[in-house]
Amino acid sequence: MKELVAKLNQYAKEYYTEDNPSVSDAEYDKLYRELVALETEHPELVQADSPTHRVGGLVLDGFEKYQHEYPLYSLQDAFSREELDTFDKRVKDEFPNADYMAELKIDGLSISLTYVNGILQVGATRGDGSVGENITENVKRISDIPLKLDQPLNITVRGECYLPRAEFERINTQRQENGEAEFANPRNAAAGTLRQLDTKVVAERRLATFLYQEASPTERLTQNDVLNEVTELGFSVNPRRIVTSSMDEIWDFIQAVGQDRDHLAYDIDGVVIKVNSLAMQEELGFTVKAPRWAIAYKFPAEEKEAELLSVDWQVGRTGVVTPTANLTPVQLAGTTVSRATLHNVDYIAEKDIRIGDTVIVYKAGDIIPAVLRVVESKRTTQEPMQVPTQCPSCGSDLLHFEDEVALRCINPSCPAQIKEGLIHFASRDAMNIAGMGPSVVEKLFQAELVKDVADIYGLNSQDFLQLEGFKEKSAEKLYAAIQTSKENSAEKLLYGLGIRHVGAKVSKQLLEAFETIKDLASADVEAIAAVDGLGEVIARSIQRYFVKEEVKVLLKELESYGINMAYLGQKVADNAILSGKTVVLTGKLEHLKRSEAKAKLEALGAKVTGSVSKKTDLVVAGSDAGSKLEKAQSLGIDVVDEAWLLNL
Repeated sequence: MKELVAKLNQYAKEYYTEDNPSVSDAEYDKLYRELVALETEHPELVQADSPTHRVGGLVLDGFEKYQHEYPLYSLQDAFSREELDTFDKRVKDEFPNADYMAELKIDGLSISLTYVNGILQVGATRGDGSVGENITENVKRISDIPLKLDQPLNITVRGECYLPRAEFERINTQRQENGEAEFANPRNAAAGTLRQLDTKVVAERRLATFLYQEASPTERLTQNDVLNEVTELGFSVNPRRIVTSSMDEIWDFIQAVGQDRDHLAYDIDGVVIKVNSLAMQEELGFTVKAPRWAIAYKFPAEEKEAELLSVDWQVGRTGVVTPTANLTPVQLAGTTVSRATLHNVDYIAEKDIRIGDTVIVYKAGDIIPAVLRVVESKRTTQEPMQVPTQCPSCGSDLLHFEDEVALRCINPSCPAQIKEGLIHFASRDAMNIAGMGPSVVEKLFQAELVKDVADIYGLNSQDFLQLEGFKEKSAEKLYAAIQTSKENSAEKLLYGLGIRHVGAKVSKQLLEAFETIKDLASADVEAIAAVDGLGEVIARSIQRYFVKEEVKVLLKELESYGINMAYLGQKVADNAILSGKTVVLTGKLEHLKRSEAKAKLEALGAKVTGSVSKKTDLVVAGSDAGSKLEKAQSLGIDVVDEAWLLNL
């Protein structure tokens, strides 16, 4: 059995990864059947890396959440040569000799693979970057992912899972013959496949991967070295990449790739440029959302002509009324588009967009369909577009404030605003009530079971059984999620209330300062504005919200249901040793991970930033510290080492 597993895995690697098979399909099938027979006879001896794990047969109950040990960050996007040059200048200001690695940006789904002693332990989706879903059984069905490495390594790698174009066509042809709805594009098909509960379906759809990163600590010196290493370990890595210090050469590479884009065996939507040196990457660090050492150049959006048939006016949770165009269907960036945003009334007026016009449609950021402009030479209508004066949901008069581009309904009882507010309240960054998405909120609203966010907490599992699509298990699961949300730290509630100008980050800052919703509600404008310099606009918006009688009633209701109203996170004392100080981390640390050092500094009251300036109070420098240390010394900024931080 061991001999057969080793042979079959080698043959699979030759076929899927190296594209150079050494045996015929018939010979492979013969050995595979022999292994299956032996495993059937001796199930206790089935090996973790047996190729039989790649076939279907399991129907999963669902996917568990998986906490990534190493966060997955988004990439900053660029759409022009000028933006790439700005990125280059920012990097070269700190590292004049830096070179870059440019590689294709595969249009698929990010996955993370963790191996323990060389055996695949966890395959997970990206999720929100911190928490994804455990899809290990599905990942095992992807033929080019090794189940066992040649070396007993503990390693986490990242990559893109995609559906080859040929497979996409095959699957859609099959679905058409079966009378099933076709997939819109390969990316959607790959996403749907990775989240299949029937592993047999995953095995049949022949997904593929390209690896691009080693997330766990590595002894390699460059990004290119990492890709060479993971190739040697048996992973698939896209071979089309260059290493250069010249942005001119990278731009030539981008142009060449763009010309070949339609002829590739897989979809791409751009080129990723990364600083090649891993030491420089560590020095450059991260912003809140993205690495400062990488950028993704996105290809220009595809544009198509379509006829504007009509416009729907939709009301959001803040009362903003947004126009959406209904169009003759067009194929755009791999999907059929029949609706596109018109942004706002000022945009419509500026572009002089009219019903019946032929318009140019594109996908903003390759995601959101939008109307770009009118093809005036094809105009047949003389009537300007009629802009509504009454709310399409409640009939109230709409207002167009001088300082806003949007139409706004200010009726607090507007049904559309209430529904959108409920959806926002239950969303992940707010109260995070899993299972209460837009369709469930719509059903609850139509059944008159909820009229505001407090009503959510008066529901029981029997209420959900009245709704279409709910069974006992799903009803109990949603009820449990509602009960769990009561224990959230209060900044989640504050964000969920949907106060204008108060996002998730501001909510956390406010609750760190005032500790409870009650104390924030009674604070004056000056006290609120003073919190980390939030300013008067945010402060007045908060005060205007909390003085409303209906808000006071709502908060009392929420409190009566047992919703936590206090901040549960770690609060920094005003007299903390680094309170109000701006600190920069640089160099390699021996005892602390960079994230651990940052967390400790923040717990001591510091604001940790990525670059040294005159506003920097302190620099914590590890070994091999580079330009940041030199700049700190030239500015006379205090510099300490890791030992100083450990002793605090």
